[in-house]
Formats: sequence, structure tokens, C-alpha cells
Amino acid sequence: MSLQFPKTPEFTGIYQPSRVEANIADLEVEGTIPEAINGTFYQVAPDPQYPPMLGNDIFFNGDGIVSAFHFEDGKVSLKRRYVETERLKAQRREHRSLNGVYRNVYTNDPLAADNNTTANTTVLKHNNILLAMKEDALPWALDPDTLETIGEWDFHGQITSATFTAHPKVDPETNALLCFAYEAKGEATPDIAYFEIGNDGKLKQEIWFQAPYAAMIHDFAVTKNYIIFPIIPLTVDLARMQNGGQHFQWQPDLPQLFGILPRNGSAEEIRWFYGPANGFQGHTLNAYEEGNKIFVDMPVTSGNVFYFFPQEDGYVPPPESLKAALMRWEFDLDAEDTTVAPQLLTHPPFPCEFPRCDERYIGKPYRYGFTLAYDPQLPFDSATLGAPPFQFFNQLARINVATGHSEMWYPGDAQCFQEPIFIPRHAKAPEGDGWVVCIMNDLRAHSSELLILDTEQWTNGPIAKVRIPFRLRMSLHGNWSGN
Repeated sequence: MSLQFPKTPEFTGIYQPSRVEANIADLEVEGTIPEAINGTFYQVAPDPQYPPMLGNDIFFNGDGIVSAFHFEDGKVSLKRRYVETERLKAQRREHRSLNGVYRNVYTNDPLAADNNTTANTTVLKHNNILLAMKEDALPWALDPDTLETIGEWDFHGQITSATFTAHPKVDPETNALLCFAYEAKGEATPDIAYFEIGNDGKLKQEIWFQAPYAAMIHDFAVTKNYIIFPIIPLTVDLARMQNGGQHFQWQPDLPQLFGILPRNGSAEEIRWFYGPANGFQGHTLNAYEEGNKIFVDMPVTSGNVFYFFPQEDGYVPPPESLKAALMRWEFDLDAEDTTVAPQLLTHPPFPCEFPRCDERYIGKPYRYGFTLAYDPQLPFDSATLGAPPFQFFNQLARINVATGHSEMWYPGDAQCFQEPIFIPRHAKAPEGDGWVVCIMNDLRAHSSELLILDTEQWTNGPIAKVRIPFRLRMSLHGNWSGN
């Protein structure tokens, strides 16, 4: 039997599967890594072990593979392992893919595992367990040092939801894990559950409520007293899935919906706010409160970003027709009016995604954010490379949200980036003072490097480049864990 991946955009270029597990000491370094950087940068990518059963597939359906870059004494080592989910083990047993349409178990092969998750979206260390997460199921636990898979993780029976977020937050004051689940009672249910899990692993808070309809909630935001749930107009319909259709479908008539829940409140206290229709609000940068006003900062796009989840008639907006920028939503809890509209946060505005802040300031007033950015006017080697791929960002941005000013670094005409992660210079360092690590893809050389930028020398580019001796597939998210 021939094992070949399709030559489609979803499986070529930065999306060509890597399928490499590794254990490499002392990676090559160009430049100097500050010895104060001590800890591990964990990252996870969807990286399919086998070609798709249906002939093609979307990026998000790949098996989760975790990379751990360990920094110590100016040196970097790399461990890389697949998350050994039930789904992956079933595929390895049959030596082929057993999974059909993304997040649709009704299209799977009868030999597929009952647990459909790939655990491929985020990795985060909490209470000495490395959690690999995807929002369609409970997390999978790994040993944070060896990356060996421990198994599905329900926090010792404390979490009873069917799903779990791929974007938990860590409370900077208590180190509690703040997390939620949507479709929490199973496929296409409108139920949402919010949890707070202490640094000791014990459940501290649990609130269940229902949204007006079942739809994607990819990320959320927290403040000292509130949780904000951005509900994207990508709705879920069980009958559509049972007929072999997509899990999500874009509904341009629906508003950008926000649920605001008191952290120490009850389901009856949730309030709903309605933004403009036909807008995509995915990842959050940060949020904070002033009096009875809540401010949430996040990239917003003027339409459907995900071409693989079209609206009912199959329409997908041309990418060049979409406008995206970092926006601020203001929610007045004293106002009777529940309609909201976002305001531009940077001057000038620019398309951006994968925003991260100095996580010591999660839920607090803050100044600095780090994002991937795109400037179509910058040179791109289209003669060699053709059109830029999906999720192409050719700049790293350091943003002052108080002034709207941004600093950019552009690496060249064939490079793009994966999510940036901030590392404080030391525990007492001022906000935003430290380093940013991220993966850079070289589309021309088909290679990947781990970059380290100093926030005080942002526009000078990286102070060090860590050479990775094989190409990494495009990843999703990661987190830093200090020693």
C-alpha cells in the first residue's frame, strides 16, 4: 500500500507533515542566548501521522505532536513526541487514517477510536502535569520532562464536562487554572461550563449555563471579577453532522456574541452583549476592568476567516476582501443597551493574530502585547513561492496598547512566523521587559528556526537563532514554563 500525502495547500509548504519525533541535546545556536532564560518552551502542532482517509483534510485535524525546547545555561535541547491519544493508537494499529470530516465522528471508519480528539491545540504545564488540549474533549496529560503520554485527564474525576478549552488562563495572583468547556454536554449542545482549578489541582469553582445557541468559543478572557466568552458565528448542528456535513457552519446574519459571567457568581447572573454581524473574534490578547466597565482586546476580522467552514450556500469571502485589526471591546455593565462595537487599538491598524501579553498581567490593566502581523506591501518572493499560504504573517509586532504605537520586525521575503511567547527578564522585571521566543518558517529553504528577540531591541531582530535540524510543520499554540 502506498503511503502518500495529498499535494494540496493543506499538506504542502509549511503544512507539509513533519512526522518527526526527536531527542536532541545542544542544538546549534547562532548568537548568544541569555543565561537568565531558564525553563521550557512547550509548543504543539497538528501533524498527521497518516494521509487523510477522505483524500484531503483541514489543518486542524492533524495528530498532536508536542515540542519541548529546554533552555539552560545558554544552551537549548529539544524533545518532540506525539500525544498518544486513543485516536492515534487506533490509526497506528491499522496503519492508516480512520477519521473523516473534522470533528464529525459520524464520518469515521468503524475501526476508529471512540475518543476523537487529537490534543493538538495548546500545551500548558500546571500542577506538575503537562496538559495537551483541544476544545473537543478533555485534556491529555503528559510527563513534562519526558513527554510520555499519561492519558486522558479529568483532574482526578473533578471535571465532568464532555469537552475542555484549548485556551486556559493561569491567574497571576493564585496560579489557579481558569478554564471552560463549550458543547459541554456533548455534540451540538449549547451548554457551557466554567471551572477554576487551584495550583494544588483541586476544583475551586464550577458554574454551568447555556448560550443562546451552540457555536464555537475558541478563546475567552478573564479579569479580576469576570469571565468573558466570545461566541463566534460558527454554529453547530447535529443533524448536519449526522448527514456527513461539517461540524461548524458560518452564519453571517449572527452577531459577534459575548457572555459576561461573574467569577464568583451564578448562571443567572450572566449577561449577553451583541456586536456587529458577520465578524470573527477569535483569540484574546488581554482584558481588564475599571469600575463597572470591562475592556477586552483581541484581533477582529470582518468576515469568515476559515474558508473550510463556509456558510450554508458554500460562500467563502475572498481573503483580500477581509479587513482585520487589533480591536478593543468596551462593555458597560451599568448600561441598558447591550449592543457593542469594537474600536481600533493601534494606529495605524494592521492585520494581526496569535496575540500574547506579559502573562503576569492577565486580567489587569496593562500596556504591552506581542502579535504576528501581516503587511502585504512588504516584499514576498511570489516568483519562487507562488501565493502566500494560509496563516501567513511576515512581521513580529510589539504593541503599546496605551498609545497605539507598534514596533515591527520583518525578516525577509520568504519567512513567516508562528505564535510568539513572552518570557520576563526576571520575576520583578517591569511589564513587557524580557524576551520573546517564536518559530520562524523559511518557505524557500523549507526549514524552521527558533528565534529569541530582546524586547529592548525589538526592531533589530533576534539576538539568537536556534537551528532545528528538520522542518517543523506549522503549529498552533504553546506556553513558557520557567525553572
